[in-house]
Amino acid sequence: MSEADISLGGRAAGQRFPSPAAVLELLKPITWFPPVWAFMCGVVSSGVPLHARWLEVVGGMVLAGPAVCATSQAVNDWFDRNVDAINEPHRPIPSGRIPGRWGLWIGVAWSVISLLLALALGPWVLCAAVFGLVLAWAYSAPPVRLKQSGWWGPASVGICYEGLAWFTGAAVMRGALPDARIIAVAALYSFGAIGIMTLNDFKAIEGDRRMGIRSLPAELGVTNAALLACVLMAAPQVVVVALLLEWGRPWFAVAVTVSLIVQGRLMIRLLTDPEKNAPWYNQTGVLLSVLGMLVTGFALGLHAGAGS
Repeated sequence: MSEADISLGGRAAGQRFPSPAAVLELLKPITWFPPVWAFMCGVVSSGVPLHARWLEVVGGMVLAGPAVCATSQAVNDWFDRNVDAINEPHRPIPSGRIPGRWGLWIGVAWSVISLLLALALGPWVLCAAVFGLVLAWAYSAPPVRLKQSGWWGPASVGICYEGLAWFTGAAVMRGALPDARIIAVAALYSFGAIGIMTLNDFKAIEGDRRMGIRSLPAELGVTNAALLACVLMAAPQVVVVALLLEWGRPWFAVAVTVSLIVQGRLMIRLLTDPEKNAPWYNQTGVLLSVLGMLVTGFALGLHAGAGS
């Protein structure tokens, strides 16, 4: 289905403008949770009391989820509109509930709104937002389309959803560039998110192969991709444990270690049938990983609060 067909579909339904419900569906609120969670990990890692900058925290949560993340969802659906017209015609754009070029205009408008909000929150937050928006457009838009790569696609999502959101939370609270410890941990959890995104790709292996999308499961096969995903998820957490010990936070290191051991047990079950068990692992093992993020955030926050 061409762009003209999609536009005509909207006109045929008698729509010139998208409804608020269709716009909200396009922006996918369910996807906002991961970056907002990482943002709050950044907030607690700063060591600054929450009440001291509560208004900035609210603004940062809006930036991480309803602004930047929502932009990425709108942009992705716009540039996938022709594929979605075949595979998921019920979506807002191919169904005509977002008529004409409104999908593109919403992506552009949300990008501008994100930049204005980031500007109000400080220069380092603006830098992070610009980087995140560039990745969001590069992920979906031709000719780059990072999503077609099994490495660059998941890495860009991991950086946006984990690392940049964490960095933003700390920058909002400190009003300055976060220190090296915070940046290091944010980068490690971004790397681990590549494994999480690889698991998400198991649900579309056949479609990826047909469309020429070089996801890791499509390229490496189910078993090898699952093994690689487990390594990518676990290795950064091992480094986090070592860093927490080095920084004098042994009990936090123990907590992350226990979480990692349980994740290892769950990974064994995951590997028995990766395609079937990937959704189950996302609800169990990935949950433990993100709880470990929060534990690490508190460890860094105590470190900062102690002036170490």
